[in-house]
Amino acid sequence: MMYAMQRISAFAETAALMGDPARANMLFALMDGRALTAGELARFAGVTPQTASGHLARLAEAGMIVPTPQGRHRYFRLASPAVAQMVESVMGVAEELSRRPLPVTGPRDAGLRRARTCYDHLAGQLAVAIAGRMAERGQLMLGHDGAALTGAGVTLLTDLGIAGDALDAPCRACLDWSERRPHLAGAPATALYRHFVAQSWVRPREGSRALEVTRAGEAALSRWFGISL
Repeated sequence: MMYAMQRISAFAETAALMGDPARANMLFALMDGRALTAGELARFAGVTPQTASGHLARLAEAGMIVPTPQGRHRYFRLASPAVAQMVESVMGVAEELSRRPLPVTGPRDAGLRRARTCYDHLAGQLAVAIAGRMAERGQLMLGHDGAALTGAGVTLLTDLGIAGDALDAPCRACLDWSERRPHLAGAPATALYRHFVAQSWVRPREGSRALEVTRAGEAALSRWFGISL
């Protein structure tokens, strides 16, 4: 009973931390995996530097963000992919429960819906399409409650040029904010995203989580996954 009460208390505290608009904006700003300064986060949240410092201290104390000193600045980043997944999920649930009629789910920005980062992996229509096609081809076992690469999936990533521990690491399903269907997360998904960037198949849009799919990326998607956006 005591353990259950402690878990409920921790849940309530986490929900309260995310319930503040300024802190929610700060967490959202960190969703592309970058580390930002307190000043940058203050401007994004629309609060004074002094107010931002208090919010950041609370988020750091709760283990949701991690401060890293470098030179004269302190940079802040999300503490883990689990925190990013929580933020992404809450964003999706918030829109699901909203009574305002929306023409589409997720972000209004078409670029964000098409392709974006979810902390350290791909999200949006691009990621959902990749995961769906891999599942159709028997390369991925995918459900809302979990995901696992099959032998054929490992072969696909190897042929793409992805190697190392990422292929042996567990993967998971992440419910996509805009598509409301799962995409691939975990170490294999991180390796896949980095490979897309290294090959210039996607390019980050400055100041946004949105990703631009290049012509080379469109060709690669057709060749390796048989999909077209």
